[in-house]
Amino acid sequence: MRSERHRMWRLLLLFGTLAVVAVVAAHQNPPEDDGPDLDADNDDDDMGLDEEELKVLMAEDEEEEKVVLMDEEKPYEAPTRGKASGKTDSDVSFQVTYKTPVPTDDVYFAETFDSGLPDRWQLSKTVKEDADGDIAKYEGKWAVEQLKENKVPGDKGLVLKSQAKHHAIAAMLDKPFVFQDEPLVLQYEVNFQDGIDCGGAYIKLLSDTDGLNLEQFHDRTPYTIMFGPDKCGEDYKLHFIFRHKNPLNKDVEEKHAKRADVDLKKFYTDKKTHLYTLVLNPDNSYEMFIDQSSVSRGNLLEDVVPPVNPPKEIDDPNDSKPGDWDERAKIPDPEAAKPDDWDEDAPAKIEDPDAIKPEGWLDDEPEFISDPSAEKPEDWDEEMDGEWEAPQIPNPSCEMAPGCGEWKRPMINNPQYKGKWKAPLVDNPTYQGVWKPRKINNPDYFEDLQPFRMMPFKALGLELWSMTSDIYFDNFIITSHKEVADRWASDSWGLKKLVASANEPGIFAQLMIAAEERPWLWVIYILTVGLPIGLLVLFCWPKKSGDDYVYKKVDEPRVDVEEEEEEEEEAAAEGEDKAAKETEGPPATQEAEEEEEEEEEEEEDDEDHEVDAGGENLGGGGEDGEEEEEEEDDDDDGEEESRAPGRTLEDEVKDEEDVTEESHKQAVRKRRVRKD
Repeated sequence: MRSERHRMWRLLLLFGTLAVVAVVAAHQNPPEDDGPDLDADNDDDDMGLDEEELKVLMAEDEEEEKVVLMDEEKPYEAPTRGKASGKTDSDVSFQVTYKTPVPTDDVYFAETFDSGLPDRWQLSKTVKEDADGDIAKYEGKWAVEQLKENKVPGDKGLVLKSQAKHHAIAAMLDKPFVFQDEPLVLQYEVNFQDGIDCGGAYIKLLSDTDGLNLEQFHDRTPYTIMFGPDKCGEDYKLHFIFRHKNPLNKDVEEKHAKRADVDLKKFYTDKKTHLYTLVLNPDNSYEMFIDQSSVSRGNLLEDVVPPVNPPKEIDDPNDSKPGDWDERAKIPDPEAAKPDDWDEDAPAKIEDPDAIKPEGWLDDEPEFISDPSAEKPEDWDEEMDGEWEAPQIPNPSCEMAPGCGEWKRPMINNPQYKGKWKAPLVDNPTYQGVWKPRKINNPDYFEDLQPFRMMPFKALGLELWSMTSDIYFDNFIITSHKEVADRWASDSWGLKKLVASANEPGIFAQLMIAAEERPWLWVIYILTVGLPIGLLVLFCWPKKSGDDYVYKKVDEPRVDVEEEEEEEEEAAAEGEDKAAKETEGPPATQEAEEEEEEEEEEEEDDEDHEVDAGGENLGGGGEDGEEEEEEEDDDDDGEEESRAPGRTLEDEVKDEEDVTEESHKQAVRKRRVRKD
């Protein structure tokens, strides 16, 4: 029993320890629901880093790899958390040296903003259509500046600075992008430095039209693709929208890709810089990445809404349902009749005829009376306010009584109530099914098997409305090679990620921050920490030396005297038998043996009878039974002596022989009884 209790407490201790580890791990690396691991902190291969670039990032050889920063600041030394060796945060650090990234291959557009806002970026000077005059203008402010947190010296970005304003800014590409046989790779960085309430951070690839004027860029300006994060309320989105031109009537319609496969909330709330990438292939497949991890993929022909190609057949708009079309699957049975005893007028509730008025009911006392302590207000005007009446209060006389006022019987369900009679429903013999209009060929049907070949674009723009300021944009790149975009990210976003990882608070600081946001976590902390400590104290605390123990009394071992007595009795009996044989001779010995066998058979019969009756005497009082048999034998001997007053010497010898035989029988009986 004690071992089971120890085992149970050990399991509780183990579970408590595992719970602590789980809470710590959950706050250190919160999992994403139904999605892959988007952090990939240690995946250097995804960032495309080789040994030389790692040396640049870590600045291990400052003399050989040292570069001149754009703003002539010192290289950034990012503090790291101290280890068990005793070093503090200020003692352990690594150096990050930033160099403006340069594309490694031909690109259509690349922008870092490290030298400020280039001249090719133009602010919109128009107004937004269908908006109030006060907010219709695109007068939101833009600035080029560093990040507020986890900044890398020399690295700057484009920042949206105004709240509740319309913002619009755009720049021409180095050359237009034409959708032919090469993929499209679009990539840029976003950081919601103050979080986001309602607003977007998406970009538009403006279509190559003759009348494109960036100073007149607004929400109705034609675009080919819109891509990026957007949030309002609790709806977190990653947009991928492309505009498809109908080859028949030349109408343009927006096609929306399916939602991302992961929970996007983290990327809007953690105040870190995230990398957004769109890859669009000539085989109509697409894939979206966040921080170089895939979050959604699909096909332009199958995974967009509405679909690119319309249906071949449509409902005939001129077809109408015939007047005699019967869509009723069930109808009331025309042959059914209301039963004669069906009373539709019977009430649903009736008074309980068995109810009896409680004793002590005060019929003459009202339930409420006017408050005798109430007084009419001094400013009460009866002409304006009417006649003043004291407020009603419960009648104090009814407090001790079962009730006051007129007593009424309680209402109960009427057993005779059946309600309005309705005929039962039966299958409709004339049922024709649900009517549907006939199908006709779709006059607007077309089949576009290459929706990838969209309208060319030649400019990139940001047209946004936001209720939150300080949205950071950086490192735009448009290319046809994913490897070029990955190398570009390793030289830019990779440094931001290293600095942010180095500046993350320790595990205990994260737990405290989480508890400040969600106070109920304190209960979990106390339970997960207190339970193991309590169990350790309970089982590991030294026991007192003066504990009193109660031992069970055990009899001392005794030598088996009974067996020795039996052996002595057997030896004595054998000696007496030999003496009797010598005195009586052979005939007497033979008779004695026959008598002995008869007596033994009788004794065996008696013992069998005792066993069949239930061996209580044998199990509970074997020695008492033997003593009783000896006493009975002694009484029989006394009676025989009293019956024979005149006895000879021969009689005495016979008596002695009888006594010897009797003692031998008793010894045999004792042995058998004890054995049984």
